[in-house]
Amino acid sequence: MEAPDEQLMLAYRDGNAAAFETLYARHRTRLYRFVLRSVKSRSIGEELFQEIWMRVIQARERYTPQARFTTWLYTIAHNHLVDHWRKRGLTLVSLEDDETPGASPDPADHAEARESLARFAAALEALPPLQREAFLLHEEGGLSIAEIAAATKTNEEAAKSRLRYAIAKLKAAMNDG
Repeated sequence: MEAPDEQLMLAYRDGNAAAFETLYARHRTRLYRFVLRSVKSRSIGEELFQEIWMRVIQARERYTPQARFTTWLYTIAHNHLVDHWRKRGLTLVSLEDDETPGASPDPADHAEARESLARFAAALEALPPLQREAFLLHEEGGLSIAEIAAATKTNEEAAKSRLRYAIAKLKAAMNDG
């Protein structure tokens, strides 16, 4: 049985570097996607991603498991993104025009999938920043409403409302296509 994230973070706090490697391996992909979809530039996203992990490393001595590790991690990510936006002005998400995973070799299906992805990316980019963040924390971070509220320092009703509006707007945009 795998150790829970909180136990691994406590082990890392106490000097077990392998515990950090496990945490990083578990969370790097989702966190990276969350950060990348929060900024336009891949290079800025990569820089912010590394800075967030550096903050985790720097904060390890102060870590206490008061919530799920993911809530703590995405709170650090949220705060770092807010700092980034304050310094440079708000930037919106932009999905790169990469290959669509699992795409059919049929050119018509491929074109339809790319069009659908482009519509979703545009709809995601068009969301107000707080709604987009709530959606990404839920979908990429796997955070619950309560955890989104904790990570963004708001109340649960506001987090729930932001997520609900984001999903409704994304569904409407995808159904209009």
